[in-house]
Amino acid sequence: MKCPFCSHDESKVIDSRPIGEGQAIRRRRECISCGKRFTTYEKIEETPLMIIKKGGNRQTYDRNKLLNGIIKACEKRPVPMDTIEKIVDEVERSFSLEKEITSEAIGEMVMNMLKNIDDVAYVRFASVYRQFKDINSFMEELKKILDEGR
Repeated sequence: MKCPFCSHDESKVIDSRPIGEGQAIRRRRECISCGKRFTTYEKIEETPLMIIKKGGNRQTYDRNKLLNGIIKACEKRPVPMDTIEKIVDEVERSFSLEKEITSEAIGEMVMNMLKNIDDVAYVRFASVYRQFKDINSFMEELKKILDEGR
């Protein structure tokens, strides 16, 4: 590791500590040449998750985009923010080993979880996700919910 003060190539590690629940390591180093100390961080290099959209194009997964979509669906509903974050955490956990996943798979997962939490939030999310073309397709989805409730 190059010293940020004198650019010497060699340093020794004085202290190492895990940070972020073991996701990274903080190292205190001392330059062999000038004796000054500095801190470095080491973490696992992660491959970004790619989302395959309905049209076939790919984009990098964005947690905030998913979170905001669920928040909008749950707006003015009795769904606590903790529950919304747990949904996002569960979705992320389920595809943590994947390199690519379809937006459809994510949408279906979210809808299945919302269906068990709040029917109105489920219908709101489904209306955006499934892009209902007319009132009839919307009514069909509502009928499915009503039939399941019986």
